Order: sequence, then C-alpha cells, then structure tokens
Amino acid sequence: MKKNLILMIGVFLATVALANGQFEKAMGKNIPAMFSAKTPEEMQDVLNQLNRIGEAEGDRWEPYYYVAFGYLRMSEMFETAEDKDKYLDLALAAVAKGEEIKPNDSELEAMRGYVNMIKLTVDPASRGMTYSGLAFQSFQKAIALDPNNPRAQFLLGRMQYGTAQFMGSGTDEACGSLFKALILFDKEEKSDNPFAPTWGKGATEEAIKQLCEKDN
Repeated sequence: MKKNLILMIGVFLATVALANGQFEKAMGKNIPAMFSAKTPEEMQDVLNQLNRIGEAEGDRWEPYYYVAFGYLRMSEMFETAEDKDKYLDLALAAVAKGEEIKPNDSELEAMRGYVNMIKLTVDPASRGMTYSGLAFQSFQKAIALDPNNPRAQFLLGRMQYGTAQFMGSGTDEACGSLFKALILFDKEEKSDNPFAPTWGKGATEEAIKQLCEKDN
C-alpha cells in the first residue's frame, strides 16, 4: 500500500510539472542521466522518472523509448541469464508502450530488434534460430519504415556481423551495412523533435574500426 501511494504521488507530481511546461526540462535531464548511469540503482532511479513522465504525459512515445534503452543497458550490468532476461523483457514491454502511442515507428522497431539481438546473446546456442529471426525482422522493418534511419542500419550491420561469425561466413555484407550506416549518420539532419534518438555514430565508427578495418 505504501509503495502504491509513493508511486501515485510521483505520478501526480510529474503530472503537475508537465502541466507547467516542464516536459522538455524533465526529458532533458533524464535522457543524459540514462546514458551516464553506472549502477543498476542509478539506472532504475532514472527509468522510474522516465516512466512517470510517460504516464503523466500520455501521448509521447519518447519516454518509453529511453526506458527500453535503459533496461537494455541495465541487463548488461548483470551476469546471470535470469537477470538479463528480466530487464530485457521490461525493455520489450516499454517498446510496446511506445508503439501503442506511435505505431509503426522506425526508431521503436529498431529498438525492439536491438533488445531481441541482446536476448540472443544471452544463450546463442539455444536462442539463435528464434531471436536472430526476430531481430532481423525488426531491423528490416525499421529500414523499410525509414530508409534513412542510421541506427537501424547500424544494428542490422552488427547483427549481420555476429551471424557471419557464428556461421563462419564472410563479413562483407555486414561491413557494407556498417559503412552505409556511417553515411546515413553523416547525412542525418537535426530533427524538429529534440528528444528524437541521435545516438550511434560513435559506435558505428568504432565497429567499422574493429570489425572492418582490422586488417588494414
């Protein structure tokens, strides 16, 4: 009962703040905090705030996108498959909440694929067939929804590279996707939405350096 009361108070306070035009301020504070969180406790505090923002606002998908990303990052802070799956499932639930608000969104679909790609890595031997299919399906759908989405192209390249390594096949296709992602990042225009995802260029450059230029 006490926990429910605290949650209700938190949602009420968030609603009051957002009603006073503080959505931008709250998101501007919590998105960087999600990326910088170093411990599960720090991350959970940020994700609680983002969930409250999403619940209070009601018609914005962005809080749930970053909740999903946060739970994905949180899963990497644990060692056991049980813990990893717990947070990855919460990430998928957050993606689903975002999609209720904005169906068929390229960024949300790419995030869904990202989560399923990480779920695959928890146990590649037993999950390869199921989760590789789910991840590829999401990345391809995200690209179809927005061919200029560099994050979808980057994640596709990472998935292709991992699959090639697992199968013992060539990585030319994967590196082609990564180079294409980098071109898209260079062309990406600043969105009118200040909370639209912008991450990924540095990770793409690092992936190309480590995976595609290692023999140069």
